[in-house]
This record gives sequence, structure tokens and C-alpha cells, in this order.
Amino acid sequence: MSQIHTLTMPKWGLSMTEGRVDTWLKQEGDVINKGDEVLDVETDKISSSVEAPFSGVLRRVVARPDETLPVGALLAVVVEGEADEAQIDAVVQRFQAEFVAEGSADQSQGPVPKKAEVGNRLLRWFELGEGGTPLVLVHGFGGDLNNWLFNHPTLAGERRVIALDLPGHGESTKALQRGDLDELSEAVLALLDHLDIPRAHFVGHSMGGAVSLNLTRLAPQRVASLGLIASAGLGEAINAGYLQAFVEAGSRNALKPAMSQLFADPGLVTRQMLEDMLKFKRLEGVDSALRQLASAIADGNRQRHDLRGVLGQHPVLVIWGAEDAIIPATQAQGLDAETVVIPGMGHMVQMEAAEQVNQRLLAFLRQH
Repeated sequence: MSQIHTLTMPKWGLSMTEGRVDTWLKQEGDVINKGDEVLDVETDKISSSVEAPFSGVLRRVVARPDETLPVGALLAVVVEGEADEAQIDAVVQRFQAEFVAEGSADQSQGPVPKKAEVGNRLLRWFELGEGGTPLVLVHGFGGDLNNWLFNHPTLAGERRVIALDLPGHGESTKALQRGDLDELSEAVLALLDHLDIPRAHFVGHSMGGAVSLNLTRLAPQRVASLGLIASAGLGEAINAGYLQAFVEAGSRNALKPAMSQLFADPGLVTRQMLEDMLKFKRLEGVDSALRQLASAIADGNRQRHDLRGVLGQHPVLVIWGAEDAIIPATQAQGLDAETVVIPGMGHMVQMEAAEQVNQRLLAFLRQH
């Protein structure tokens, strides 16, 4: 039995409303397997590849290179089995006739981030999904809840998933009292209390991994499992040059070389990404917070915290990009944990290899 699939412009993150078609990686007539990268799309946040959620033959390319289209717009038609051109024409015409761009309909649909005073500080978080033991996503140094934009929707297909802005980041309170891991961990625990969540799974990236490990040390009964992605706290070496360059950068030209170190493919660092980061860095209190945290994380090229002693109490999955230029992937070796090192990927592996990371995390969470 044949199936005619429509490939549409994905929504990567809350703020994405449109994407620009960059390059088609597959041509009409090509066989496509589920998970194959079909085309590159650039958004105001990041450039990335659109992966096929189904298998078949690419029969019709609808969107052209350099065309900017709203989220949900038709990109291509993929056919599993047999279909003639008239059938494909009919599907395209019906889709285009019925398609309503996001924002032109009821703006109230869909979840939005929340903010609240939690433990004497303003915290922002975003929730998707429902049921199961909740999962909390904890971003890294200089990041925010949008660092999970390629992961959050997929992971939320099976449970309630919460991503937050740590203090000093995003739209949460910028001022830090001590600027150490305990303060960040306590803020996450306070959010759990606020949301009446007694126990959760945690996935932390980079500094967020160290925050999750430290939280486990402080309150082991609140932790169901740990997913640690390019995590701090698991070894000694760290790229102090990156931390210093990121903190000091006050212009796009200064920031770009630093942020390019986060990715194996520096082309993923877009002009808009740099502009957004500079805007954040210029907010009152951010510079002081980043300096405090950088000092709390590292002393030169050495990490200040060795949290490997926390491992062994809970199920742990460690994921690393083999080309990580910030925290070496060799730190994934010899841990009391399930470990995955993904070739050709950098520090932001959850963005660069989102599909692989998501599938590993889903399989791990299903077991625990």
C-alpha cells in the first residue's frame, strides 16, 4: 500500500516562525531512509539539516533554495510505494489550499514559557509533554532553555519535560549570591518544589551536567537518573581560553571565534546567533554572573569540581561529541556509566547530532 508523505518546515524552538531553504541534500528521484538529512535550513537562531521522519522516494521538491517559508509550510513530497504525478499534484494543491501559517490563526494555541518568583529569584522555564516521571533539561555556561530546541519536543513525546534558564542566564534572575554550583543546584531543586515534583530525571549539558551531578550529591532522593552531555565535573581538563574569550567578547568579531569552538561545524554559528548572544551579554548583571561562574567552574585549564564520586548511585548515561574542543571526550572513559561518543561532533552535540542524542536518551529513559 502506497503512502504519500509531506515534508514540512520544522519548528526548532519557541521563537522560530520561518526558515530559509539553503541547500537540498537529496534530489528528486532519490531514495530516502528515515533519519536521512534531506535539506539544510537556516533560521534566525541556527542552521541545521531537516531529517526525514519517514522513508520513501523524494518525488517532488516544492521549496526552492533561498526561499523563506513559515513553519509548517510544504517543502517536499516523499512517496512510499507507488503514486502517479496526478496524485502528487492533488496532495500538493490540497496542502497549499488548507495551510495556515502559524501566527495568522489563534495566537493563544501552544505552550509558552512561564516565569515565577521561586526561592527569592525569578526563574523562567518551559514545559512540554505530560505523564511519567518528569525530565528536567539543564543547559550549560552562557546558554538558556533554547539550547534544547532540537531535543525538547522529541523527548516530550513520552513524558513531561521541563527546560529552565539557570540563574544568571536567559530570562531568569541575573544577580547571583555566591555564583557556585550549590546556588545553581538549589535553584533547580526550588523549581521542582514549586512544581510539586518530588523526583525527576535530569539531563545536563556541560556546566548543566555539573549542576545535575551536584544536585544529585545534595539531594539523591530527588533523582531518578542522570543524562550527562559533554559534562563538566567528570575530569580535569577544560578549555580556559574559550571561557575567557566568551566572557570578554564585546563584539561580533570577538565572539565568533569563541562560539565557533562549540561546534565541529563552525558554519552553524549564524550572525543572528551572535547578535542574540551579545544582546544577552549586555544585560545588566550578566557580565558579573558569567565571571563568577567561570571562576567557579575552572582554575585556568583545570576544572574545580570532580563529581565522579556521585556516579554509581543512579542510572547514568554519558554522551559526548568526539571533536569536543571545550571539554575533551576522553573524560567519558572509565566512568561508572553507560557512555556514547559520537564521531565528528563538537561540544554542542545535542544540537549537531540531535537525532542520535534524542534516540539514545529515549532508549535510556524507557529503561529507568
